[in-house]
Amino acid sequence: MSRTTAPDRAVNVTDGALIRPLIVLSIPIVLTNLLQVGYNLADTFWVGRLGQPAVAALSFSWAIVFLIISLSLGFSVAGTVLVAQNKGAGRLERVSHVAGQTVSVVVGVSVLFSIVGFALAPTLLELVGATPGSKAYRLALEYTRTMFVGIPFVFGFFVFQSLLQGWGDTRTPLYLMTFGVALNVLLDPFFILGFQDNVVFAWTGLAGVETTLYGLTGFEGFGVQGAAFATILSRGIGAVIGIWLLLSGSVGIELSLSDFRPRFGTVRDLFRIGAPASIEISTSALSVTILTALVAIAGSDAVAAYGIGSRITSIVVLPALGVARGVETVVGQNLGAGYVDRARRGVIAAVGLIAGALSLFSVGIYLLADPIIGVFIDGTGAAIVTDIGGGYLRIVGSSYVFLGVFYVFQGGYRGSGNTRMAMVFAFVGFIVFRSVFAYALAVPGGLEATGIWYGEAIANLLMALLVGGYFLRGTWTGRVIDDSGSTPT
Repeated sequence: MSRTTAPDRAVNVTDGALIRPLIVLSIPIVLTNLLQVGYNLADTFWVGRLGQPAVAALSFSWAIVFLIISLSLGFSVAGTVLVAQNKGAGRLERVSHVAGQTVSVVVGVSVLFSIVGFALAPTLLELVGATPGSKAYRLALEYTRTMFVGIPFVFGFFVFQSLLQGWGDTRTPLYLMTFGVALNVLLDPFFILGFQDNVVFAWTGLAGVETTLYGLTGFEGFGVQGAAFATILSRGIGAVIGIWLLLSGSVGIELSLSDFRPRFGTVRDLFRIGAPASIEISTSALSVTILTALVAIAGSDAVAAYGIGSRITSIVVLPALGVARGVETVVGQNLGAGYVDRARRGVIAAVGLIAGALSLFSVGIYLLADPIIGVFIDGTGAAIVTDIGGGYLRIVGSSYVFLGVFYVFQGGYRGSGNTRMAMVFAFVGFIVFRSVFAYALAVPGGLEATGIWYGEAIANLLMALLVGGYFLRGTWTGRVIDDSGSTPT
């Protein structure tokens, strides 16, 4: 099959109207991200059946695992940018080369982080506030180390998604993610809770059906660690399918084995663009880690509430994250083609769309804060966690529109390859603004967990003002490929 004639589902973002292709491109990304969060929500729901210590363990673990995962994700972003700009410039052979190099780099980096994360897991858990010897600490250590072992499998899918996004195909990753989430949801209750009467009843509504279907009555599951097993298995299968699709050429990009062989020049380009992007993406996860440590001062109930609340926030801002990824493709392909004004207009259109959407979401979250938190916690300490988590959603939820605008502008900067500036904005916003305001209001201000919620909301507002002001300067519209399709030295 020819690389230049292979069928694909790419959206044309360099001709015609802007709003429709941006929406068509972004909606599958939003849905894919929603399904991505579906992994975490399924884990939270079933682990929540084990009580507060188990939920707190997930909160501690996620703060670490997401940080390490984010460090590797930046190199996938570099692949998105280089694929998009080379496609916009019409250099399809260069696209295949960049895609293969991205797979090799991301897998290599994820293996390194997997080893380091597994070794440092006990220390990292202590840094985020987990108490050694406690039940939550023991459960968190099991989950964290298991997830680190499976990180290379997790990233096999992420890199596939990023490469096709740069190409302009966001539907194929959606289909593959749907399969993975469905498999994970099916596996979760049995890996976590086992094949017990009450588990199968909760899942199917038919008590006793497990004796007929499974013949494994009495298996008590792996507890919190079972959530990690289910996630790794489902994502590993998805990764294998994704790499096979790239090798087959059936998704527009067609790789050969030679494309995976590292080439110094391209690897250097991926690190030049990807390293700042890794830091940028990881700042959000690091912010969660820092705030988790601060929240731990207020006790494990507050940690459990923050863990649930931050997961819900990650759902609500999914439209912004999806549109931001769509903006990366729109900006990347249009700058690659030399259409600077069109790239700029694409960012402005995206900001308007996401501001309207998140304004509506904020109202709903404010009105239903307590019931939403209550869905994800049961058993010991549920009432206290629900009350604290409801406060988080009402306060932080009021600033969702500002956080969404920030994400969209950042997507534009990444699409242009200006990942260093995006990194600076993310560090200032997520690390400096959030940490300073949260600590000041929580500790010296005496507001404890509530002060942290207000600090996060204030930071979101200031972040939006910062990136918006830089956008108006118009100095971000260069591209990272030269006339030969390589990044200039």
